[in-house]
Amino acid sequence: MKRFLFFDIDGTLVSFKSHKIPESAIYGLTLAKEKGAGIYIATGRPYGLINNIEEIKHLVDGYITANGAYCFSGKQEISCCPIPMNQVTSVIELSDKMGFACMIVGEQDIMMYNNNPAADHIFKDMLNVQDLRESTSLQTILGQRILQLTPVVTPTEEQAILPLLNNVVSSRWCPEFIDITAKGVDKAKGMKDMITWYGFPLSQTVAFGDGGNDLPMIREAKIGVVMGNASQTVKAAADHVTNTVDDDGLYQALKYLKVI
Repeated sequence: MKRFLFFDIDGTLVSFKSHKIPESAIYGLTLAKEKGAGIYIATGRPYGLINNIEEIKHLVDGYITANGAYCFSGKQEISCCPIPMNQVTSVIELSDKMGFACMIVGEQDIMMYNNNPAADHIFKDMLNVQDLRESTSLQTILGQRILQLTPVVTPTEEQAILPLLNNVVSSRWCPEFIDITAKGVDKAKGMKDMITWYGFPLSQTVAFGDGGNDLPMIREAKIGVVMGNASQTVKAAADHVTNTVDDDGLYQALKYLKVI
């Protein structure tokens, strides 16, 4: 039976320690592709910030990016779900008022608005994203469909912000920030859009993740695999918990599921 595999990037495919895909995972994915598996990326990152999967890009059949807000295969757009512009401007105003940094993700451009040392540490040190596109003008990016907003806020600040917004949802896969997308948009929706486009059954899907933003697709897929480095909340939703990304967890899961 052909399997269709959906992979989160950070903490699942890529180590937070080395910022690389373990050799065992590259080998496992190569074998899976040779055996006919479909391989899809499902990440909170916009495509422009996917800088850490070069070794497997030739294996990837499609991308779910910005937590499901933009899905594509090759040059074909599969789905795009922008945030209502009045909600975008509301978050920008809150960023000015409360002093938090916020990454604004447009369909072509990205910018870090009100950048600060906290945002620098998260994106440059933790996620190894060195170019935060601070030179992009606000006017330029607001002329595009806005796919995602990433305010660098604490859970307490999140609780103060969200009641002031509507028609959006938030997810948190890192303690330091949240991702905001349009209402109803998450990785599960992206996965369903990909399934509809390609016409393969949900019963043959496997989703791999480690963070809170992975929970919707972990629950939606026929089989949800959670990495050993995930929180207990995320592990509780899994059909199978494997080792950590750094301890060959991805390769071991592919073996366990007889994908390879």
